[in-house]
Amino acid sequence: MQKNIDLSREYITTSQAAKQSGLSSIYLARLLREGKLEGFQLVREWLVYVDSLEKYLATSHKPGPKGPRTKRKADEYQKATNTSNGKKS
Repeated sequence: MQKNIDLSREYITTSQAAKQSGLSSIYLARLLREGKLEGFQLVREWLVYVDSLEKYLATSHKPGPKGPRTKRKADEYQKATNTSNGKKS
């Protein structure tokens, strides 16, 4: 996120960026807040610098988790951890 607005750089809304990139506008706003994308916020709307978006999309990113852990998987992990530490369940 930048404090100063650079009008010499081309910028688009997060909705337009979402259509171009395949990422959600909520995720793009998060990237802007975290400083991983360059842009600025006017009132409630985030605007993304096009060159920053292109640079971000050109880099490879590690995929995140595929969803919440279920209780069963957590219990299996706990059992495996306890038995490997010499504890009995």
